[in-house]
Amino acid sequence: MKIAVAGASGRMGRMLVEAILNADDAVLAGALDVPGAPCIGTDAAAFLGKSSGVAIESELVKGLANAEYLIDFTRPEGTLQHLEYCTAHGIKMIIGTTGFDEAGKASILAASKKTALMFAPNMSVGVNVTMKLLEMAAKSFSEGYDIEIIEAHHRHKVDAPSGTAIKMGEVIANALGRDLKDVAVYAREGVTGERDPSSIGFATIRGGDIVGDHTVLFAGIGERIEISHKSSSRATYAHGSLRAARFLANKTTGLYDMQDVLGLR
Repeated sequence: MKIAVAGASGRMGRMLVEAILNADDAVLAGALDVPGAPCIGTDAAAFLGKSSGVAIESELVKGLANAEYLIDFTRPEGTLQHLEYCTAHGIKMIIGTTGFDEAGKASILAASKKTALMFAPNMSVGVNVTMKLLEMAAKSFSEGYDIEIIEAHHRHKVDAPSGTAIKMGEVIANALGRDLKDVAVYAREGVTGERDPSSIGFATIRGGDIVGDHTVLFAGIGERIEISHKSSSRATYAHGSLRAARFLANKTTGLYDMQDVLGLR
């Protein structure tokens, strides 16, 4: 698999570069970063003390010239620019970027008619198995249990709640026959009154170098059930992304997520 990486000099980008270089069935075919970044023109594997023969480029035509896939964990505005180029040139994308608005999500859906896309807020195998557990739990705890989602990430994360936390809320709401837009509570302050039993609450923590922690609390009378996933390394996202690329190998169009990859539909 000939794979390019967007945001190649960032924390996630470097983890992806390393994972690709260590994979038997993948080669690093391109690397991208924003214009003006100090890494432009340097070898994408320089941080490892290695030479990959692939320079980090800011121009899509150069950075994606040899790519069959692009893995993108950047920002919505950048990802959508990359998406437009990839759609026009038949390049498949694995999108781990979060924070898209409804128009951005609609653009991704439209692009999937022309190329194969994997779009998931979290590429971790463990997180996606957790999603399935949450769906099962929500159906069992549909009455008499209050649902709260607590997530924690590093100080540099720019969107809140995390895309993973929102996806967890969507999975739970769908299992309960609700629309998350109608029942989500993202902030509490002052005299809020009693908790609406149909609501799904979110709490966000930002600090230090926390890679990503998510806990869903089902609080009933006399008992409390907690389902948690904690990431200690971004490697799990990188390996999940490669698994997603393998899944797309025989796909030409379509929009998929990690539930498809793992056979959890």
